[in-house]
Amino acid sequence: MRVHHDIAGGGDSGEVVVLSNSIGSNLRMWDPQVKPLTDNGFRVVRYDTRGHGNSPVPPGPYSIADLGGDVVELLDTLGVASAHFVGLSLGGMTGAWLGQHVPSRIRSLTLAFSSARPGNADMWTQRARQVRAEGMARIAEGSIGRWFTPGWIAAHPQRAAELRRMTETTPAEGYASCCEAIAGLDLTAGLGRIGVPTLVISGADDAALPPSHGRLIAEGIPGARFEVLAHAAHLGSYEQAEKFTELLLEHLKGAR
Repeated sequence: MRVHHDIAGGGDSGEVVVLSNSIGSNLRMWDPQVKPLTDNGFRVVRYDTRGHGNSPVPPGPYSIADLGGDVVELLDTLGVASAHFVGLSLGGMTGAWLGQHVPSRIRSLTLAFSSARPGNADMWTQRARQVRAEGMARIAEGSIGRWFTPGWIAAHPQRAAELRRMTETTPAEGYASCCEAIAGLDLTAGLGRIGVPTLVISGADDAALPPSHGRLIAEGIPGARFEVLAHAAHLGSYEQAEKFTELLLEHLKGAR
């Protein structure tokens, strides 16, 4: 499937960095990272995961292979042989699949606030049923509390409200179908096949996918680096944007 995408910086010669969003968000969640990446010469490709933002919303369920295949289609469309891939939460799961199944297309991986085995399959299938029946309003209200620490929400009420609306406007069918992609997902058996430079980042205050999930990924991938961001919940790329971007740039430059 051809997903909606946005390209910034780098010209035709810059190394491509693909940014993959979390469930319930869209490419705007990467706003804090775009300028630092382009200032360092990278060509930044952000895209909306299928069922999210302005990408098509085919009927579900989706699989992680569907989401990974969309990235390959995007690279083919852009004429990009290989790219650095940065994914958060569901985006990180997509990245782990890519690293296992199409390693020639991936130069490096950054898997952030993510998991190779999320668990809670019944919760994900129940959430899919809920949004198909009720819409996204209740999910959006709960997601903001998972994405950020209470202190950040209190200090940034306007930005928190904007990000809540990002979830509220996510198509219910797209969200539900991605929930079904996560339910029962287990990528652990193939982690050892990932041979590209990999950075794994978790948030110390991430209740959705705590650091134990990131540690499991890092321990499974040969040579992977594992970092835990303090004072960061599930959307730590936004809450601790400066530190996250510093780690990301260090990793990308080392993988050049």
